[in-house]
Amino acid sequence: MSEKIAVIGAGLIGRAWAIVFARAGYRVDLWDAVPQALQGCRQLLQDNLADLASHGLIDETPQTVLSRIHTADSLAAALQDAILVQENVKETVDVKRAIFAEMDSLAAPQTILTSSTSWIPTSAFSEHLPGRDRILVAHPVNPPYLVPLVELAPAPWTSAATVERARDIYTRAGQSPVVLNKEITGFLLNRIQGAVLNEALNLYENGYATAADLDKVLKDGLGLRWSFMGPFETIDLNAPEGVLDYARRYGHTYRDVAKTQAPNEWNSETLERIEAERRGDLPADQLGERARWRDNRLMGLMAHKRKQK
Repeated sequence: MSEKIAVIGAGLIGRAWAIVFARAGYRVDLWDAVPQALQGCRQLLQDNLADLASHGLIDETPQTVLSRIHTADSLAAALQDAILVQENVKETVDVKRAIFAEMDSLAAPQTILTSSTSWIPTSAFSEHLPGRDRILVAHPVNPPYLVPLVELAPAPWTSAATVERARDIYTRAGQSPVVLNKEITGFLLNRIQGAVLNEALNLYENGYATAADLDKVLKDGLGLRWSFMGPFETIDLNAPEGVLDYARRYGHTYRDVAKTQAPNEWNSETLERIEAERRGDLPADQLGERARWRDNRLMGLMAHKRKQK
């Protein structure tokens, strides 16, 4: 019998995690405190799996993968025999504390308990729990079945063995885990994304370019390189003698530019202007359709990257 993963919360991220683990051969028990959230899940999962199959991104039929995903009648039933629990409930400290206290009391001592939170550090909801050494954040990128990065962000008291076991499970599930050496709000991805958004908002607010052109800077510029290598490898390859050579050539300019970059307050007037530009390009009633278009573009990119390895 294959190993079991419990996915807690059947929203967008929870369903995506169910696909990640079932696609890799794990049994998945999906549970939600609101029973209505489980209604229609199978059809949504079937649609996502059909899209993956059309791009050659699953090795089995959608129905075979779907057959590994089951809904649980209770939290206790979902956690029973699970090697890892992936929590995806409301993004508040109080809710996280409550669900992790309950899971810590119900799950077997060897079960790893993880949270998909985007911002809340592990220490904020695990400090006073008896099993705090087996709890950590495992923050995905939406949707995790298309974007493999998962940030493992332990608390100071999370055991090294827990982190290594979690890294192994996510790796076997086809994800690309990175481990934070110490806690910081927003982890790695959201802090880097936040820095880019901060500067994009400043450039827009101060009239340097339209929202559409600033999007092009990423999608037709930086994003092309960053889809297969990161910023450090980028600069290593952008000077004849590597990183130090790049720093000698351009470091002083980056330092000068950094001095002119200020925090952005995300004021409502700026955001309303961006919203108006976006709705001119994409009416609100087409957002769902465009999101599926995005996911299919990601599938195409993922399939391409697999062929390049």
